[in-house]
Amino acid sequence: MKIAAIVARILLGATFLFFGLNDILGFITMPPMPGQAGEFAGLLIATKYMAFVGVLMVISGLLLLVGRFVPLALTILAPILVNILLFHFLIAHGGAAMGLVATALELFLMSVYRKSFYTLFHPAPEVF
Repeated sequence: MKIAAIVARILLGATFLFFGLNDILGFITMPPMPGQAGEFAGLLIATKYMAFVGVLMVISGLLLLVGRFVPLALTILAPILVNILLFHFLIAHGGAAMGLVATALELFLMSVYRKSFYTLFHPAPEVF
């Protein structure tokens, strides 16, 4: 189980580091998407929203690769993965395979680090 967690952490970290750097630097050119998906993606890129998301992806990817603060990295990546899946399910209609694999890795790592997330679901957290 420990080896599987390390492999999942490295795969997820490398994926988000690579694609986060691509969002910032744009070294992979993507063909234009048709219809509303292209309009939406174009707006996100033009307003530098994707550059900000790319920075969050790079930070999370580095945290996962280094192996420190993995729960923090998973917390940052969770809403990004939700948005990736929503984009592909609701707007782009297809191409969600990579997002589903990343979500599976995220859920697996969250189950491995589940003790770190217990306090999020505690009904009455203690005040410091």
